[in-house]
Amino acid sequence: MSINTKRFTVALVAATLVLSLSGCSHWSKRDRNTAIGAGAGAIGGSILTNGSGLGTIGGAAVGGIIGHQVH
Repeated sequence: MSINTKRFTVALVAATLVLSLSGCSHWSKRDRNTAIGAGAGAIGGSILTNGSGLGTIGGAAVGGIIGHQVH
């Protein structure tokens, strides 16, 4: 995967996350933190593992757990 493709993918995931969260105004603060943590974790996992699907999913899981614990 080239660097431009990775940057495009990260930008697309970030834009999708922002748009999807805008439709969730009725969510509790904990729900929003979980979703934001999962999105950030997915982006981080993807970057750290050079776009590996397993790294992206693992990052999303860890980020979601951390986001859920933030008060």
